[in-house]
Amino acid sequence: MRLEQLEAFVEVARLGSVSRAAEALYATQPTLTARLKALEQELDAQLFIRSQRGMRLSDAGRAFLPFAERSLDTVSSGRRLLAELARGEAGQLALGAAPAVSTYVLPRILTRFRRTHPKVSLAVRTGHSEEVLELVLREQVQIGLGRALRHPELEAIPFYEDELVLVVDPKHAFAEEQEIGPDDLLEVQLISFDRTSSYRRMTSEFFEGVGARPRGVMELDNIDAAKKMVEQGLGVALLPHTAVAAELERGSLKAVTLAQAESPRQRIVIFRRRDAGPPSAPLQAFLNCLSDLRPSLQEAAQRDLSA
Repeated sequence: MRLEQLEAFVEVARLGSVSRAAEALYATQPTLTARLKALEQELDAQLFIRSQRGMRLSDAGRAFLPFAERSLDTVSSGRRLLAELARGEAGQLALGAAPAVSTYVLPRILTRFRRTHPKVSLAVRTGHSEEVLELVLREQVQIGLGRALRHPELEAIPFYEDELVLVVDPKHAFAEEQEIGPDDLLEVQLISFDRTSSYRRMTSEFFEGVGARPRGVMELDNIDAAKKMVEQGLGVALLPHTAVAAELERGSLKAVTLAQAESPRQRIVIFRRRDAGPPSAPLQAFLNCLSDLRPSLQEAAQRDLSA
């Protein structure tokens, strides 16, 4: 059964005339007649009663008409969907994101993307950067956003840089100092928000590089918990600026400068498999959205930290 046969059947049923249906379908009458006969032969049923007044449906034709119409509607819907997919207006997008990105950056990105691509179905999975990398490798997500890590099967597209800020409770003794020295950290508890080896290595290298050794480390598994601990005066934390910008602005946390030390920066990248091929239209639209937002993210970080 061919699509043009169903189109011929439905159009003749609608207009009651082969000649008018042929004109509507930009076909000749003999062509349309041949399509109807072929359809009747395949169905082994007479679909029309032919008379000098035109064509009217037989009982079999009336029974078959709704099925033919639904078939054509299904094909038409499929064509519209493919056109939307080609334009990036529909489809599915699966993303992975590390906690700092998914909590403090991704909502802004998705809000902007949703405004221009409301029909794209979004799925987001979160995890530490190492876990996001694995999600991309296993093709459980199309791209991942996380701390820069190396893997031969992945490309890491630069997104933005996030400075790690040493923060304390505003009532902490450090809050009144313009800067503190490495020795000042000997008596403080360091609160860590990430148990992964890459984050632990980055923070350890930072403190060792300036000769600072905090008294102890309280290891938590998320940034919000770490912030709450600091706000309660239980220690100091080295946290991504994007995660503490709101608290610094309203004064519930205070940034502390470590003398003769440059704050570490973590590069946030877009993970994608090297063998993934050209991105789909929805994915390309999302990548374009990330590219458009990159300058504003970087400018906000620089402005806030210099304020």
